[in-house]
Amino acid sequence: MNIAFLINQTHKEDVNFTTTLLAYKAHLRGHRILYIGLADFAYHGENTVGAHCRIVEPDDNINNEKHLLEILRKKEKQFVDAKGMDILWIRYDPVLDMINRPWASPTALQFAQLIKRQGTWVINDPDKLVEATNKLYLEYFPRNIRAKTLITRNYEDVVSFLDQQEDQIILKPLKGSGGKNVFLVKKDERHNLKQTVEVISRDGYVLAQEYLPAATKGDIRFFLLDGEPLLVGGKYASVNRVQQKGDIRSNIHQGGTAKEAMIDEQILSTVRQVSSKLKDDGMYFVGLDIVGDKIMEINVFSPGALLHASELNGVDYTTAILKDLEKQSTLRKRKM
Repeated sequence: MNIAFLINQTHKEDVNFTTTLLAYKAHLRGHRILYIGLADFAYHGENTVGAHCRIVEPDDNINNEKHLLEILRKKEKQFVDAKGMDILWIRYDPVLDMINRPWASPTALQFAQLIKRQGTWVINDPDKLVEATNKLYLEYFPRNIRAKTLITRNYEDVVSFLDQQEDQIILKPLKGSGGKNVFLVKKDERHNLKQTVEVISRDGYVLAQEYLPAATKGDIRFFLLDGEPLLVGGKYASVNRVQQKGDIRSNIHQGGTAKEAMIDEQILSTVRQVSSKLKDDGMYFVGLDIVGDKIMEINVFSPGALLHASELNGVDYTTAILKDLEKQSTLRKRKM
């Protein structure tokens, strides 16, 4: 198959990224790998929509993930239209280009929609990703699995929300990722609250959430594949991300520690309440961030930490994903 990965920019990719792992394992399985940056698309008329791609051929001799990126960055771009892509896998972070290239993410998503209409299997479904470009997507799911939430740019709204909570709240950008600009605000320590709201609202809306005591144990990144828990060898693809002492952020690249997650019936029950809608929405590969019995975020663009899940559980989740991808792609072609 020709598997295209839509990323932010090639030079921003890292050897530990889930995308790199997926691409390398796909290469080992004999697939042709295409990397597309957000600025690489081109429209030559309604029958010729494609992108200028860096391509790793099946016969390229690649030793590991690091070598894959080295080879990839040396490749000259080639134009490939939608008919030359069996799968377009959307794997970029909408937040990374929000300041310097605000046009990049929404335009790339529109191109992905056009490519889908050419018959290419685009994952996750770009028509539904339009609804999921920020954390508001979580509000489409059952109330009981969501923490109490306020979304506003008004300071007085935040004050009122804080007053309604028992002790403290979390403040973060509605459209954010990676643990940037995440703050814990206590009722009796609100002297910097106005300044905090102003800092976050410079880039858009502010999201305020109730603080969950279970957050002291970190959160669990839990992976779903086509609406079902990703389960291999009796082990769920998941990671318990634990924050550093004195920090509320459990993101691994913000200093959080990855530990093996203990998956119990409470977590599985929470997951079941969102799985059917995610499948119906065409969200093929998803990362849920779970605290206690609440889902704090639904990551549908570029969920990461799959490498940590594989290492901690001693399971090759990537190959399982690719096998399912191959199977479903074959079935889709037979129906066309």
